[in-house]
Amino acid sequence: MSDPSLEENKPKTSSGMDENLAGLLCYLAGFVTGIIFLVIEKNSKFVRFHAMQSIIVFGGLVVVNIVLGYIPIIGWAIGLLVAPLTFILWIVLMIKAYQGQTFKLPIVGDIAEKQVEQFKV
Repeated sequence: MSDPSLEENKPKTSSGMDENLAGLLCYLAGFVTGIIFLVIEKNSKFVRFHAMQSIIVFGGLVVVNIVLGYIPIIGWAIGLLVAPLTFILWIVLMIKAYQGQTFKLPIVGDIAEKQVEQFKV
């Protein structure tokens, strides 16, 4: 059984979800869920950060995979290496968000943070 007083202390988003769950969901379908949460979330800077980071990371990876697909042999080989690394990154980002951590990736995390600051709602 969970203590109801602990449930009340969890930060909520404008959609009524717990922040950590919404943060995880920002990554669930890559940049698509990132866009959805960036549009619907008005209160939580935590969720907006993870949404923006998801858009930048997974949108960029889609572009990289498209470009690699057009490069015969070497591009395809690099693409085969990028795919499992992308999967691992996806899992790590979801876990970190669910743990309530603002886990900033190098370069991308700083960009996401600056973008979230500019989009004050």
